[in-house]
Amino acid sequence: MNACSSITDLKTDISDRIFGHEASDPPEALTEIKATANANVLWQAKVGDAGGYAFTPVVEAGYAYVASANGDVVKFDAITGKQLWRVNAGENLSSGVGVGGSLVMVCTQRGMVYAFDLAGKMQWKSKLSSEALSPPKYFDGLVIVRTGDSRIFGINASDGSRKWVYDRTSPALTLRSSAGLVVDGGVVYAGFAGGKLVAVRADNGKGLWEASVAQPKGVTEIERIADITSLPVVDGPLVYAVAYQGRVAAVDRNSGRVVWNRDISSLTGLDAEDARIFVSHAIGSVYALDYATGKTYWRQAALKNRQLSTPVPMGSLVAVGDVEGYVHFLNREDGAIAARVKTNSSQIMPKMTLINSNTLLAQARDGGIYAIQVK
Repeated sequence: MNACSSITDLKTDISDRIFGHEASDPPEALTEIKATANANVLWQAKVGDAGGYAFTPVVEAGYAYVASANGDVVKFDAITGKQLWRVNAGENLSSGVGVGGSLVMVCTQRGMVYAFDLAGKMQWKSKLSSEALSPPKYFDGLVIVRTGDSRIFGINASDGSRKWVYDRTSPALTLRSSAGLVVDGGVVYAGFAGGKLVAVRADNGKGLWEASVAQPKGVTEIERIADITSLPVVDGPLVYAVAYQGRVAAVDRNSGRVVWNRDISSLTGLDAEDARIFVSHAIGSVYALDYATGKTYWRQAALKNRQLSTPVPMGSLVAVGDVEGYVHFLNREDGAIAARVKTNSSQIMPKMTLINSNTLLAQARDGGIYAIQVK
């Protein structure tokens, strides 16, 4: 720790070690599976690599939008993989991509939001207080973006002017993560350091409630890290969140009351579909939980230390990517590995995106883009 020149360097160093850029334990060797589904790469492309950042592809209206650390923003036909345009923001990016309101939005490493139109033409740029590590979101004439210094900005989508700022205090030591925000029903949901989940009005940035998903434990600052490092998930009357070295919890959207919680730690997060919650554990297991009680339906433990992405429900299957470029498809009912496909040897980004019900889009750390179909 003494080798770090600042608290920012310390956060980055700890986050790199925890998030696997410097894996301390080798991934569990894969064993042969009895495939019950067939997965294949439909198309692939290349953008710049991610560097130390996390980039999530976005699929909207049949088009795929991707970005890379070197400033490239690219639009593809999501079905064929044909590149439609590629522009460069003129500076390095820290997150992307957000799409909405006929805008394509990315954030830069020096704390700017850039907005392009759907043809790739620059519309405006807006200054933030620090770099943003997660994609901007569009809602009702606003671009809403979260920065690494625990602020959320509401920006006018027409001209980039600032409308409101939500600010909160963070602990001295937090993980440097790409935890983003979700906007649903006029409310912004975001997880923060110390295991706090907040609800904020999207129109004016006023806080509605704060819930404790996890409580910091331990003696040292590192042991006490209990940050929400992934996207909350809204499903019906509940919003779900999970913290590193903490818990997964279901929170009532109206009151902020914690309905249930479980001692499960995750870095990349969870997703929900058809009354089940799917969680990637920090050490590599995948859990399926009951949405109303948190009870375990199954646990797949064969992917230990493989630094799994957020699970993606796909009907009868659940997909997760790993550190060696594999995408695994698990049976939704019992967690058995039904299929797997190798992209290359580069880590799959923390979140993959659905193209349609049986095809997903994965971005690898080296800049590879893969459309993968499973039947």
